[in-house]
Amino acid sequence: MAGFDVNAARAQRLEALGRAWTFQLDTDTFELPTELSRGVARKLRALDDNDVDGLLQLLLGDQQFARFEQHDVTMQDIAAILEAYGKETGLGLGED
Repeated sequence: MAGFDVNAARAQRLEALGRAWTFQLDTDTFELPTELSRGVARKLRALDDNDVDGLLQLLLGDQQFARFEQHDVTMQDIAAILEAYGKETGLGLGED
């Protein structure tokens, strides 16, 4: 009897979701990963619960985060982005 095939499950998830989840802000498009590595998850756990910039920088990466910082974004905007991201990817970041 064959066991659970992690590679097949991953391929199926990536086929369904794609490798990146995108959102648009003004005329800019940003990408967030649909899956997080254990290393990124570890860094996320180490962040203070209120470190929104740290969270976004980890998810976006340095280059995208630098572009993101150029926009006038409210906390409500960020909450809406994270809510949509969580619903579509199942990651549920920023939730209590």
